[in-house]
Amino acid sequence: MAGICVPNREATVFVVDDDPEVRAALQRLLRSAGWKTEAFGDPGDFLATALDKVVGCILLDVNMPGMTGPELHDCLRERGIDLPVIYLTGNCTVSISVRAMKNGAIDFLEKPIDADTLLPAIDLAVSRHRQAFEKRGRIEDLSQRLVKLSVREREVFDHVILGRLNKQIAADLGIAEKTVKVHRGRVMAKMQVRSVAQLVHLWEQLAPV
Repeated sequence: MAGICVPNREATVFVVDDDPEVRAALQRLLRSAGWKTEAFGDPGDFLATALDKVVGCILLDVNMPGMTGPELHDCLRERGIDLPVIYLTGNCTVSISVRAMKNGAIDFLEKPIDADTLLPAIDLAVSRHRQAFEKRGRIEDLSQRLVKLSVREREVFDHVILGRLNKQIAADLGIAEKTVKVHRGRVMAKMQVRSVAQLVHLWEQLAPV
């Protein structure tokens, strides 16, 4: 069964379940499949964990005393934590399952958990989260480059990505063409690109920012 999944050893699978036997069984399975795992019996303890820089997913029990799985999921979403969630349940209503899926749950699995179903679901969840995590990292890096531009450099940047020529930019901004060339060179250096095409590509990634 363990061979179904191809673990990412830099990722962590979090188990949040108030049943110690379930937690232990899941951790044994996960470790045998090569996953790094951490388990929590109390949702509050899990919320106290630093999760914003972690790649992985959560195996989340639906019915727990004090805070249900969906309530914990809501808290994570409110904090901007986008770790994918796979719900685990022994007894669940349709309304709860619908709420879980609306919150973006990857899957909804019934206990006892079938490893042949669980491991591929984990692999899918972690793969999706890694892609999102890496994309967010790229956006943050590009945004940091952008804020290093001076006001004038940003004006030149905005014109360059529109395909404007140096003499057109100079006329629009009321500056000398040679000054545009200087600012344009600084823009390219700070944005770490060698061509207008690369600059436009970066802007397309940053456009929603």
